[in-house]
Amino acid sequence: MTAVREKATEPEDLARIWVELANAGDAEGLAELYEPDAVMAFPIGRLHVGRDAIRAAFAEMLTRFSTFALEETVPTLRSGDLALTSTVPADDSTGRYQVARRQPDGSWLRVLHSSGYVVES
Repeated sequence: MTAVREKATEPEDLARIWVELANAGDAEGLAELYEPDAVMAFPIGRLHVGRDAIRAAFAEMLTRFSTFALEETVPTLRSGDLALTSTVPADDSTGRYQVARRQPDGSWLRVLHSSGYVVES
């Protein structure tokens, strides 16, 4: 049975939903916040293309980190069905930036995601 997860009705919802899913250890749910062919740069220097690659990156991340806090959001920039969202980093990163697109059902998914976090190997 497939889990029914909350959809983002506004681009700003994506950050909150992401934190909730990450704290639940749900890599599959995190990947569902992205369009099927989305591109994510996380951590710096690693590029992940498509939901499967994004899911794998989050599964790896969840083996290293288990607690995530909701960061302060920066005002969203919108142009039609596109939105640029970002947060003020609560860690040593240079920030997180996402481009989201409104979907045909009115929900929002991430298309591009860059995180300025460096993970030590």
